[in-house]
Formats: sequence, structure tokens, C-alpha cells
Amino acid sequence: MGAPLLAVLVASVLLAALARRYDVSAPLGLVVAGLAVGLIPGVPAIEMQPQLVMFVVLPPLLWSAGLESSYLALRKNVRPIGLLAVGLPLATTLVVGFVAFHTVPELTVAAALTLGAIVAPPDAVSAAAIGRRLGLPRQIMTLLGGESLLNDATALTAYKVALAAAVGAAATWQGALGTFALAALGGVVIGGLIGWLIEFIRTWLDDPLVESAIGLVAPYFVYWLAEEAHGSGVIAVVVAALLLGQRATRASYATRLQDDAVWKSIQLVLESFAFLMIGLQLPTVIDELTGIRAVTLAVASAAVLSTVIAVRIVWVYVMAYTPRMLFRGVRDREPAPTPSQVFIVAWAGMRGVVSLAAAFGVPLVTLSGDPFPGRPQLVFLTFVVVIGTLLLHGLTLPWLIRTLDVRSEAEAHQDALEQAAASSRAAQAAADRLDELLARSSDSSAQQHVGEVLQSWNDRRRNAVWERLGRSDDDIGESPASAMRRLRLEMLAAERETYIAERDAGNIDDEVLRSVLHGLDLEEAALNRE
Repeated sequence: MGAPLLAVLVASVLLAALARRYDVSAPLGLVVAGLAVGLIPGVPAIEMQPQLVMFVVLPPLLWSAGLESSYLALRKNVRPIGLLAVGLPLATTLVVGFVAFHTVPELTVAAALTLGAIVAPPDAVSAAAIGRRLGLPRQIMTLLGGESLLNDATALTAYKVALAAAVGAAATWQGALGTFALAALGGVVIGGLIGWLIEFIRTWLDDPLVESAIGLVAPYFVYWLAEEAHGSGVIAVVVAALLLGQRATRASYATRLQDDAVWKSIQLVLESFAFLMIGLQLPTVIDELTGIRAVTLAVASAAVLSTVIAVRIVWVYVMAYTPRMLFRGVRDREPAPTPSQVFIVAWAGMRGVVSLAAAFGVPLVTLSGDPFPGRPQLVFLTFVVVIGTLLLHGLTLPWLIRTLDVRSEAEAHQDALEQAAASSRAAQAAADRLDELLARSSDSSAQQHVGEVLQSWNDRRRNAVWERLGRSDDDIGESPASAMRRLRLEMLAAERETYIAERDAGNIDDEVLRSVLHGLDLEEAALNRE
């Protein structure tokens, strides 16, 4: 990594920190910052390297998203997710290719389809981030998350087929279908096998530090192996991550704590870097447009951008209602979506760094040695679609979510009720187990005292989840659980200050201090979760 890329990485994290501090959408802020820097005279252009995005940035982002996804929720929504992740990219490829071919004279049919495949996959990172912050219903978040996990595989496979035809390689419908089938099947098989192998190794090791380290290199290995076998690296990474995420409950608490913190940090760094790089591509894109009429570019940009947006809206609405009208089983199994929910899904079509990386990956010449037809226009139109959708959808989506009132207050309350009921059953199981152990053990005053303390603590935890469902402390005064939490946090703060003072006075070593602080930190984290 050169000094310019390192500077971009550091700047992106700092800008993301400022965005989070002032509650600004980090993706939009980073893109705008990149555009502003690109317009400053004398600032050297930093061209996006496709291999950097595809092999360094994309695998861990997919891995992190897969670990956080619910396999059960994805399986429950396999039909709508499949229509969004497979059907929509293919439809976008064809329609955008048709429009581009008729608005950009330099593009051949294959080159136009290449452009269509490049701009086909939405980057749901921004939409998901906005949705989480504003409380979108779980159903919408599941659809957007599932789409973002799998649509890259569809679009990139279509991109490979169209690009091969554009550069002069032999391409047939049979070959294209075979490429799709091999990519999908190879990705699923390799992802499943490697995911199972990683799970076996991590369980056998029983070493949280090594387990987390294996998790850091796993997405790169899975992606590379699948691509080398002519499968889909995207699908392989997603399948392996889903498998490991589903079985994460069997890992140790230390592994789960480490993985959660590590992957959240990695996700922040890579997402910030990607969005800042998008904005910084403006000088590179403009430099390639020498000698091309501005009017032609303006007409083509408007046509392609509007087509990308329109195709998604039409597709989402048609696929949301048509299956329900045609098939009774769909009506019986799936709840009817509201018009507001359908529109939010249709509007969350922001493109991202994968599209730009694919555009920059288009070769300069064909196999015959001729310049690639319309490459400068292809790169520029991709940039317009990425920036246009990010700014248009990103700026309007929060307002639309609030205006259409699709937030999930009722769902949050239902989640709290279900959590409270489950916590109550878990606390009862713990109490029964404690009674069983006390009945087996020899009777002693110490044993009896410990049992009473544990029973009281268990009752407090059981009552705490129900207390959160009632009125706030401002209405009814401080609850016993809240009082216990507040007082224990104050005690922990006093303990921490004392240990630090002992270290400063030379009475204990730094290693001893770190050990005891780790225990206090874990207890404080548990209290802040309650």
C-alpha cells in the first residue's frame, strides 16, 4: 500500500468518526468529502485499483455481513430475496444495456450489456445503515441485507460474460448459462465445505485468540479458492459466513466478544475507505473524457441514471404484488406488504464501490488490439450512477422513512415482550437447576447463604426485563433493578480508580492491572446490556 492509499485510509476513518460524532450519514459525508477533495487543483488523482476492491475490501465486508445475518430469516424470505438478488440484476443488465446502446453511439451491444451488469448491483450498506438508525422493520432489513449478500455474485457473473463478448472472446447462451451454474454451484459447495472445516478447526482448538485470527484470514482464503475453481467467490464467502454465524452460539463467550468487536472495527474501516475512494475518482473519470461532447454525455447520463432507478421501482412493485395475485400459497405464507414498505425497498437502490471497481477493471483494448468501445463513456456513466444514487437516495431515504411512517415501534415492543418471556423461562430454568444442585449437596451454612444470594440475583435479572416494559423511571421512580445497576456501576468506578492508584504508586504491576481491569470491564459491559 502506497503513501496516498494510506493517507486515504487514515482520512476516511477520521471523517467517519466525525460523522458518527455529529450523527451524519457516514457514507454520504465521505462521498461528498471525496468529491470536494477531487475538485481541489493540484491534488494528485488516486485511481481505484479493481483488485484492491475485489480481493481486499469486498471479502471481509461480505464476511462481516454474513456473520450478522440470520440464516433462518433468509431462508424464510428466500423467494423475495432471490427475486431481488438474482432477477433484478439480470433485468437491470438487459434494460440498461438496451438504453445505453441507443444513447451512446460508441458502445457495442456487448459493451452496453457490460455497463448494465456493472451498475446492476445495489450496495445496501448505506441503506442498511440508515435503516438501522431510523428503525426500519425487520422484514425490510432482511430483504435489503439478503439482497446485498447475493446480488454482487449475479451481477459480477453477468459482467464476466458480457465483458468476454465485448473484448472479442467467444460467448454463447449455453456458455453464459454454464458460467452462471458453475459460479453458483461452485460457490455454494466451496463455501459450505470451507465453512464446516473452519468451524471444526475452531472448535478443536478451543483458543479464542487463534479462533478470531482464523476468522480474519478466512474470507480471503474462501474467496480466492472459489475464484480459482471458477466458482463465485462472493457466494462462497457468504455461505461460509452464514454457516459460522449460525453456529456462533456454540463458540466460547470470549470468542464471541472478540469477534463482535473486531469485525465491527474492520467493517467501519473498510466501508469508510470505500466511500471516500468513490468520491476521489472524480479527477480520473473526467480526464478520460477528452474530446467527447458534453451534450451526448448529459443525455446518456440522464437516460442511464433514470433507467437504473426506474427498473428497480418497477421490478420491486411487480414482484411484490404479482406472485400474491397469482399464487394462493404465497398469500397464505407471507404477510401482505404495505405500499410504504414496498416503496422503501424500491427506493433503497444506492450503488457503491463494487460498480466502480468493475468499471475500472474494463480493459483498455480488446483481444484484437483495438480500443475497448466506449470505455471512457462507460466509466463516466458508472460514476454518474454511483454518485447519483448515493446522493439522491441517501439524502431522501431518511425523510421518506419518517414521512411514510415505516418505522418499527410496534415490532420493537413485540421484541421486548418476547425477550422478557424468554428471559423469564431461562431464569426459571436456572432457578430449577440451582435447587437441584443444592438438594444434592451437603447442607451447610455457607452453601445455604450462597444459594440465597444466587436466588436473589436470579430474581433480580428476571424482574429487570419486565421492568423495562413498563413506564420509565421518570414516571414511577427508580426501579430496584435500575438502582442496583446504578450503584454497582459506581462501585466499579471506585474499584477501577483504586487499582489505577495502586499501579501508579508501584504496589502492583501493569500486567496485574490489565488483568483486574479486564474483569471489571466485562462486568460493566454486562450491566450496560441490562
